[in-house]
Amino acid sequence: MTACSRAFAPPLGSQVSVEIAAITVRAAAAAQVFVEEVARPVPSADDLHHIGRVLRLRAGQEVVVSDGAGNWARTLWSGGDAEALAPLRDAPGPGGDGSVQGEAAPTPALTVAFAPTKGERPEWVVQKLTELGIDRIVPLMSERSVVRWGGARHQGAVERLRRVAREAAAQCRRVWLPEISDVVSFGDLEGLGAPGEVVLAQLSGDRPLVNHRVVAVGPEGGWSAAELASGLSTVGFGLSVLRAETAAVTAGALMVSLRTGTVAPVAPVGESS
Repeated sequence: MTACSRAFAPPLGSQVSVEIAAITVRAAAAAQVFVEEVARPVPSADDLHHIGRVLRLRAGQEVVVSDGAGNWARTLWSGGDAEALAPLRDAPGPGGDGSVQGEAAPTPALTVAFAPTKGERPEWVVQKLTELGIDRIVPLMSERSVVRWGGARHQGAVERLRRVAREAAAQCRRVWLPEISDVVSFGDLEGLGAPGEVVLAQLSGDRPLVNHRVVAVGPEGGWSAAELASGLSTVGFGLSVLRAETAAVTAGALMVSLRTGTVAPVAPVGESS
């Protein structure tokens, strides 16, 4: 059972904000899929197989459909073909009449760049950052990167990360798909945000701030001396030496928590809280 599951959603009848009401009804659905057109949803063959064969949904169970760009609707599962989803009618909560709902993109947009490591850990990082709500995820090549994606391998690896993000977004009922960018080099990192927004994760760094919109996490060997001297500020996540993938997820969790107000910024020393 996960914190994204319907077991953790507040009751539909409770007094909650528009955003909470929307995620509540999506969490209560049996599944979510992404489609090209929300008003006329046609699931992909893979999604049909997942709903009908893997999840084994029964006719009449609710499925949320989204286009990944903020639009979503509630439907009912009725079978196993392309016409298997019908609009919901007369249900409580947002979209209970089957109408298409719209949700604004979270602001400010947040980015985590990370140097891919070996094995399946890059997929795990993308899955968790998607669940947390990060808006853009950037594979990064730094001076000490061990894993280097190039040519056909680069494109295949990035496409695999995009599939992972899509699956994770459906699982956690996101209606905005995160952007999974192509691989960038360290020299391009500063251009991912405005001045002061891009920072490097580093053990000796300062505390993360709400205006840090892009956090970059280096490889297992850390940043090189030249990269640390690039002029970008650094942020730290405590007194433990974290694995690269742990640091990336920690960065994402802190950034989203600062954006939503779940974690309040700490006032500088000498100022009252």
